[in-house]
Amino acid sequence: MRAAGGGGGPGCGCKGIRSCLLCEGPAPAAPPPQGEDNFTYCPATGLAKGNEHSEFAGWAFPFPGVFLVEEFISEDEECEIVELMDLDDWKPSQSGRKKQDYGPKVNFKKQRLKAGSFTGLPSFSRKIVAQMKACAVLSGFLPVEQCNLDYRPERGSAIDPHFDDWWLWGERLVSLNLLSKTVLSMSCDSEDTIQLFPISSKEELSPPASFAQTSTCRDSGEEGNECFLSPRLVPGKEVSVAILLPQRSLVVLHGDARYKWKHGIHRRHIEHRRVCITFRELSAEFSAGGRHEELGKELLQIALSFQGRPV
Repeated sequence: MRAAGGGGGPGCGCKGIRSCLLCEGPAPAAPPPQGEDNFTYCPATGLAKGNEHSEFAGWAFPFPGVFLVEEFISEDEECEIVELMDLDDWKPSQSGRKKQDYGPKVNFKKQRLKAGSFTGLPSFSRKIVAQMKACAVLSGFLPVEQCNLDYRPERGSAIDPHFDDWWLWGERLVSLNLLSKTVLSMSCDSEDTIQLFPISSKEELSPPASFAQTSTCRDSGEEGNECFLSPRLVPGKEVSVAILLPQRSLVVLHGDARYKWKHGIHRRHIEHRRVCITFRELSAEFSAGGRHEELGKELLQIALSFQGRPV
């Protein structure tokens, strides 16, 4: 009988505590805890709004560091990209995922890096990267690594909440969501508290600065007294924010969303095959003026040749 944890199933790439439907077998191991998201990110306002049936309904807080573009590519472009991906092998990865990597050889634990067998990003990414230049938030973005991930419900695919490394990778994480919609769940382990503000249906599209921050009542002069609730403080650990990712959408995480909030995808949010392309840029240490600037230049030159095959 397989021990609790991952690995052992055919086509399974799980290790340690990770598991998927391929290795859980007929008597599934308990999946990682997956709490319900209690807030949903609103791209129009930049607010995380309390979900209707949660204890935070009617409350919201600013959630900076997320940029979302719907229909970033066309349906025809999506089909062509996935067809090209499927010409190459997908390697088994953790938690029911499969992957294709285009990037340098890295040992994050020992902080060692070399080009290895890296031959660049794939040719089909040249157009995607060129289209990114139209996004102000991606000004100067030069991807040095691309990771394609394949999620399928029959494998129980998911990815646990995590931070991407910041020794090698820079501030902006860019992901293109293909073939189906999903939910990116943002969670926080910090002991800090989050300040929530009350919102009403008429204030739904109001920017954060318009929130009333007083508990006093005043006479509106028209409809009697108007009361403003005080902000509410809640532990960050109690908050989980859902970012809805439509099919063919591009999402950028930067700032607080990159460094203060973990991101993950729960098994229940993979309803159909999903393919994700994630692009990463170099950190300051490997950029102009950094300690490893020359190595960074070498890797970028390889990456932006767009002649690569999966490593």
